[in-house]
Amino acid sequence: MALRQLKKEVLRLFQTEDLATALKAVAAMPARQVVNPLFGLLYHGDPRVSWYAVAAMGEVVSALADRDMESARVIMRRLMWNLNDESGGIGWGSPEAMGEIMARHGGLAREYASILVSYLDPGGNHLEHEGLQAGLLWAVGRLARVRPDLVEDAREFLVIHFTSNNPRLRGMALWAALSLGPTPDVGRRLQPLCADPAEIAIFQDGELISRRIGDVAAELLPGDME
Repeated sequence: MALRQLKKEVLRLFQTEDLATALKAVAAMPARQVVNPLFGLLYHGDPRVSWYAVAAMGEVVSALADRDMESARVIMRRLMWNLNDESGGIGWGSPEAMGEIMARHGGLAREYASILVSYLDPGGNHLEHEGLQAGLLWAVGRLARVRPDLVEDAREFLVIHFTSNNPRLRGMALWAALSLGPTPDVGRRLQPLCADPAEIAIFQDGELISRRIGDVAAELLPGDME
């Protein structure tokens, strides 16, 4: 299939099929060919399409890593390059794709999880753009749901966003923290947030769901403070 035709077919799948059907079809395509359309669709204006691209990137790259680890590393490095100021772009979707890939493949997670966390660190490779930060917080939460031990160091950086003026950052930081599990020391920070009425959309278990920030904060409260 020609590249242009492949791009159109992948977009059609993401726009018209459920996620499971779309992933099955994309997984049957040659990995090295379908990766380029997936990179492009990470930037798509339709949230459904861009999130399906994130999920498909995880499916394709994790399967590729089982056959050819070095080729999978090349894709991870390309995602990292997109987040580099020298790339000339913003890197939309790259943190999310990294998190999804690592959630699906333990070998890649062990190699790159610390880099993902470093993007949260104000003293490390901190991502300044708030849109990228929100995607990064989702990525940490996604990985934490599967391999929490690899992103345990992210806890201290998540707390920074609890008081952000940006509701997406507040909500995503709380959701990521929830994926890591509650800790007694954050209770006083969380109680005021339980009244937060703002809502955010979170891609979870294959679909976008709306969550009230206050409800996420309440779930994170230690049991003796509820």
